[in-house]
Amino acid sequence: MMGCIYRRNKMYWIKYYRHGKQFAESTHTDKLEIARRMLKSREGEIADGKRPGICFDRISFEDLLKDYVTDYKINGKKTVKKAERCMTFLLQEFKGRMATEITTDAVKKYVEKRLSGNVNNATVNRELSAVKRAFNLAARCTPPKVSAVPYIPMLKENNVRKGFIEHKEYLALREALPEYLKPVLSFGYFSGWRKTEILSLKWNQVNLREGIVRLEPGETKNSEGRTLYMEPELWEMLKQLHKNRRMDCLLVFNLNGEMLNDFRKSWESACTAAGKPGLLFHDLRRSAIRNMVRAGIPERVAMMISGHKTRSVFDRYNIVNQEDLKEAALKRQQFTAKQVQQLQNSYNPSKNEKKGLTLYSSNP
Repeated sequence: MMGCIYRRNKMYWIKYYRHGKQFAESTHTDKLEIARRMLKSREGEIADGKRPGICFDRISFEDLLKDYVTDYKINGKKTVKKAERCMTFLLQEFKGRMATEITTDAVKKYVEKRLSGNVNNATVNRELSAVKRAFNLAARCTPPKVSAVPYIPMLKENNVRKGFIEHKEYLALREALPEYLKPVLSFGYFSGWRKTEILSLKWNQVNLREGIVRLEPGETKNSEGRTLYMEPELWEMLKQLHKNRRMDCLLVFNLNGEMLNDFRKSWESACTAAGKPGLLFHDLRRSAIRNMVRAGIPERVAMMISGHKTRSVFDRYNIVNQEDLKEAALKRQQFTAKQVQQLQNSYNPSKNEKKGLTLYSSNP
């Protein structure tokens, strides 16, 4: 069945069919030739087996974002709340708009507006990533919900922290912390595990006989299992905690039987007292990784202990400080001196060699 053009008030409308279903839409013009081209374009899309553009014009951006959050929920991702927060900020700007209206220019205006509100680049990038993900999911649907994925330029980030502590600073910090937080500090410093992984650790995950702590698949951020063989200090600490544990609490680290959630004030006060103001608990993770590498542990093994899945993120954590640079310079100096000595030896034989050469040359 062929399509047709007709008028409503002053504007031309077009009508066409796909799989027996009728579609009608305004051309938003009173020019007959433009209406003819639009009808021809729609018929061409149908002939090529594509969904007509009007189907995409009826999909709202809010629908895409809802699908994006749903994808997080059905896949059991631990960052659902972050996804919902991104959706909230995006809808403050784009609520009521169709997906086809989310263009590169529209996104750039959104970025400019967010940055003017003193929001950092990393936060805006997380929201832009949500837009990308929402459109990619829509494009993969059957049938697709969008005809194209807009280009979304990302912002440059410079949020790599450089906080870490040496062992003497660790000891000073442990001394300044309240008793209930000292074991948490020690575990974070030696293991390099994330705070949530440490605070949610239960006794059934600890094997005190073998000195092993295990996280099963699904209990970590990257959903992969992990095994930690404890150092003697850490092992003894957990033995003491187990000996004095509350029988009504399964958590290894707790305060009066309750999970430790927010201890920022105690942490900040202790950091200031230890001469490390501004240190984050997450910086212990960075310190542990650097210590592993310094100790000669292969980087792949260090990644398995700390729970890093990608090399790029691991490299961001393996920070080199001034002492590392000094040590590198000393090793280079020693290597250069050794090369110079070898070169001198090649031109200046030892005394015994000189004596032998003289005796040999004096005999006819």
